[in-house]
Amino acid sequence: MIDIDAVRAQFPALHQDVYGKPLVYLDSGATSQKPVAVLSAMDDYYRRDNANVHRGVHALSARATAAFEDARAAVRDFLGATDAREIVFVRGTTEAINLVANSWGRSVLRPGDEILLSGMEHHADIVPWQLVAAATGAVIRPVPIIDDGTLDLDAYAALLSPRVKLVGLVHVSNALGTVNPVAQMTAMAHAVGARVLVDGAQATLHVPVDVVALGCDFYAFSGHKVYGPTGIGALWARRSLLEEMPPWQGGGEMIRHVTFEETVYAGVPAKFEAGTPNIAGAIGLAAALRWLTALGREAAFAHEDALLRYGTARLTAIPGLRLIGTAPQKVGVLGFVLAGIHPHDVGTILDQHGVAVRTGHHCAQPVMARFGVPATTRASLAVYNTTAELDRLGEAVEAAIRLLGR
Repeated sequence: MIDIDAVRAQFPALHQDVYGKPLVYLDSGATSQKPVAVLSAMDDYYRRDNANVHRGVHALSARATAAFEDARAAVRDFLGATDAREIVFVRGTTEAINLVANSWGRSVLRPGDEILLSGMEHHADIVPWQLVAAATGAVIRPVPIIDDGTLDLDAYAALLSPRVKLVGLVHVSNALGTVNPVAQMTAMAHAVGARVLVDGAQATLHVPVDVVALGCDFYAFSGHKVYGPTGIGALWARRSLLEEMPPWQGGGEMIRHVTFEETVYAGVPAKFEAGTPNIAGAIGLAAALRWLTALGREAAFAHEDALLRYGTARLTAIPGLRLIGTAPQKVGVLGFVLAGIHPHDVGTILDQHGVAVRTGHHCAQPVMARFGVPATTRASLAVYNTTAELDRLGEAVEAAIRLLGR
């Protein structure tokens, strides 16, 4: 059971007024707010231990290196991985996917090979593969979505063949909230010899993640979606794959020995971490993951599920509101459209009522096209939200209809 008042007290940004009204922050799908534990961990690093990692013999560098590698272990534990060397720090999910596409993809894919991408992928799991497909001659094929916002598994099964080398699969849709059956789809892909890359950007906030149980080959996520800082994330990949993959970026830290004739690369994960990393970001990420673990991940997820059910009932009772994404297995995303009113106008009115939501295509334009809308208004939930805030959302939507309704 979550003590919601105690939780909210740990998030300074929530305690402010917007246009004279208490802030209702319902945009955690874009970025979550940060608890004091994260802010303090990063502040402590910069105040006391600020130094570069792995390269210095002095005390500050040793402390910074220890904290940085401790953060890698925290990510390993959070994802249920077994080897910290399988954790590569990156700027976020986008960079992780680009790393896989440009290292594994460009070295493995050949003309005629196929890449299956779910129809609900974020642009970050579409555009990098388009670039690689153009360079290698591989072909991208989408897995269709059915009307309730779930993937068509029969169509997926029909698309699988030995030509498929990679399946790109979002764990949780940022536009629909759908939780995809990753373990089942991974097993199906492996049966034809394909690798599976999972975009976990939205999942780590809402569902348990265990990469061993999921069985996937790559798993990417962003720190700022799970109460951590921006500019930091991680790629988990099977060590055997990391060992085979060539470096993507060159520079300091990723080498053992350099001459003008040749370079001997460092082992994993250093081979993929060129240059000075986001040390404070990694420390903040570790603090966020440990904060959520200490709070109780299952209790947090149960609280969010109750909010989702309450919010769904509150919004669907509003005449003229259409919810986009009604999958049986979904998490805290409430995307909707109002008859005759553009989502950007809705978002503007909601903001005047102190309610922060996201409007637009959410970097998922194929999803919008599938449901025949240019954009949606999206309220996305986190552990610090309340039913009272969802009532505020409903009241603000009703005010928008009264003001803008055609």
